[in-house]
Amino acid sequence: MKSFREKVESAGTRLTKSPIEILQVNLGKLCNLTCAHCHVEAGPTKTKENMDRTTAEAVVTYMKNSGVKTLDLTGGAPEMNPNFRYLVTEARNFGVHVIDRCNLTVLFLPGQEDLGRFLANNKVEIVASLPCYLQENVDKQRGKGTFDESIRALQILNNLGYGKENSKLILNLVYNPVGPYLPSDQAELEADYKERLLEDWGIHFDRLYTITNMPITRYAKYLRAINQYETYQELLINSFNPATLDGLMCRNTLNVGWDGRLYDCDFNQMLGMQLRNGKPMTISDVYLWNLEGRAIEIANHCFGCTAGCGSSCQGALKVENEKAKR
Repeated sequence: MKSFREKVESAGTRLTKSPIEILQVNLGKLCNLTCAHCHVEAGPTKTKENMDRTTAEAVVTYMKNSGVKTLDLTGGAPEMNPNFRYLVTEARNFGVHVIDRCNLTVLFLPGQEDLGRFLANNKVEIVASLPCYLQENVDKQRGKGTFDESIRALQILNNLGYGKENSKLILNLVYNPVGPYLPSDQAELEADYKERLLEDWGIHFDRLYTITNMPITRYAKYLRAINQYETYQELLINSFNPATLDGLMCRNTLNVGWDGRLYDCDFNQMLGMQLRNGKPMTISDVYLWNLEGRAIEIANHCFGCTAGCGSSCQGALKVENEKAKR
C-alpha cells in the first residue's frame, strides 16, 4: 500500500505553502463536552493546556503585521478561554474576519449568557457542530442532552439574526459521520438538514460543512475499541482523490497551538508535527520567517482530508473546487 507521500508524488503534485490567508488558533483543550470523534481529545478536565495572555498577544501582533484575512478560533471550546473575547475584539479592530468554531452548548455555561450577543455585535461567523439532525445520533456522539441544548442555542442565534436571509451574520453547521464511514454528498445532506431543522424546529442556517473524522487520538482509540481502525484507515486510503489536493486547507492556513507553536493544520498539531527552523517555530517569531513555498508536513493521516470529496475546515473540497470553476 502506498504512503500518502507516494500518492501525492504519483499525482504529480508537491504540497507547499501558498500565501497565508487564514490564521487558525487552537485556544486549548478545555471543553464542556467529551465527544467520541474529537481529534483534540478535549474535555472538562483539560485545564492546563490552554493559551495564556502572552501567547494571545503574540497572535494579535502577528495579525497586525501579516495581513491575514481570517482568524479561525477553535479548541476545545474556544469561548471558554479567557482570551477568546480579546482576540475577537482585536481582530475586528484590524478588519480581520473571525470564525468561531462553536459547540453550541457553550452558550449555556455560567458567564456565557451574553456570548451570542457578543458574537453578533462583532459579526463573528459561527461554524457550529451538529453531527446530525436526529437526537439519538447527536447524543450518542456528544453526550446525553447535547441535542436539546444545541437546538435551543441555534434558536437563540436565529433570534439574533444569524442564518437569516439577507443577514450578514453567518451561521454554518458541521456534520461529522457518527460511524466509521465517509460523509454523504454535502449538497444533498445540506438540503436534508435545512428541511428537517426548519420543519421540526424552525431553524435557519447558511451552509452545511461535511468533515471526515480523522483516525487519530481519541477517535483512533474509539475505532480500535470497536475493531474498525484498520478497516476505516483502508477506506480512507482506497478513497484517495487527487482532485482534492489543490484545495487542502494546509496550503493557505497557519495553525497555532495553545502554547504558540506552529503547525500546518490542527491535525498535525495533535500529532506534534511542528514547523521547525532549526528549532520549533512559534507565533512570536514567525513574522520574521517566510512560509510561502515551504514544504507541508504530511503523513498517512492526511488521507482523511483527501478521501472522496475531500475534507477541510470549510467542508468538502471537491464541491468547493467545482463551484470555483463555474
